[in-house]
Amino acid sequence: MRSAEVRPEAAAHPLREVFTAFLRLGLTSFGGPVAHLGYFRAEFVERRRWIDERGYADVVALCQFLPGPASSQVGIALGLMRAGLMGALAAWIAFTLPSAIALVLFAYGVAELGAVARSAPLHGLKIVAVAVVAQAVWNMARSMAADRPRATLAVLAAALTLAIPSSLGQIAAILAGGLIGWRLLSAGAVAPATAFAVPVGRRSGAVLLALFFLLLAGLPLLAAASGSHAAALLDAFYRAGALVFGGGHVVLPLLQAAVVPPGWIGNDAFLAGYGAAQAVPGPLFSFAAYLGASMAGAPTGWLGAALCLVAIYLPSFLLVLGVLPFWDALRRRRGAQAALAGINAAVVGLLLAALYRPVWTSAIQAPADFILALAAFLLLAFWRVPPWAVVVLGALAAWAVAAL
Repeated sequence: MRSAEVRPEAAAHPLREVFTAFLRLGLTSFGGPVAHLGYFRAEFVERRRWIDERGYADVVALCQFLPGPASSQVGIALGLMRAGLMGALAAWIAFTLPSAIALVLFAYGVAELGAVARSAPLHGLKIVAVAVVAQAVWNMARSMAADRPRATLAVLAAALTLAIPSSLGQIAAILAGGLIGWRLLSAGAVAPATAFAVPVGRRSGAVLLALFFLLLAGLPLLAAASGSHAAALLDAFYRAGALVFGGGHVVLPLLQAAVVPPGWIGNDAFLAGYGAAQAVPGPLFSFAAYLGASMAGAPTGWLGAALCLVAIYLPSFLLVLGVLPFWDALRRRRGAQAALAGINAAVVGLLLAALYRPVWTSAIQAPADFILALAAFLLLAFWRVPPWAVVVLGALAAWAVAAL
């Protein structure tokens, strides 16, 4: 393991450090939510040492339980623990803004991202994502599934996730991992969990969770009573962020049902935006910005994009900030540590399953793709090349191969 790259100015300005780190990831993190978790691990566990392997796995396990975009929620949690409430906001803005701006520009017709989505450089970025996820799975497995019982749990979780390819399969795998870990794994064999630096108390957490449910119940009433299009948008996108497990592609049917039948946006425009969303880095939930900018009635444009983007992510903020103080206390109990050992092994299995589908199946289509993925893995795992540099090299290599 390399020494941490901690600069004096970063330690003195943690908020700036959070923003710049997540902005770079927002510009270079292609490959979807599972790849994002791999990029986060390389940046914040290995390079910057903001959190240890065990703590990172526990945060990932929590966010897999919560509805909403898991990778964005992990980013919010990391920003919170590094620089407080403003750090959580900075992490979200920096990671989300590049893709949101690109998709709003596409809604205005400025960027032809639909054509980019089928380009060779983007295919190279998907191949690099294979290497990033493979490295994350391998390194996490060495600490979270290092013995025979937990390795077996990881493989079983992967099999269950692939057999039931939905959020239901993921939740079932995590619950089964926790139950098996609690009953069969010895808490004494698991290293004690170190406390998180969570600048939110349990009382504040309880208030935030109450607000989450209050908005979930109250926004539909507000939209019906006011007849306001803005209130209806706020309600629809808040529910999408609050009720969808698995994030990413899972939210698309719910969004389509919310915006197409009322005539807020045409189905062709919806599908065109979804295609463009595949061509940008960062979270797929940024698709909400495109939808807000494309609305038939006011608010639309940049104002509509901001409203829909904030609405779809607001549940994630309330849940992460509300649950994290209780999660930190729970994860340090002896029985919970045994259950978490099983959950973390199951999370390794979930990442392993996602490495195959959709990451591998969407990227590796020819022997040249496999060779490029191996080269990217070699650069990441053995030559310790930064992920952002491997992303650039992967795009250039795919373009060069396609030009031959």
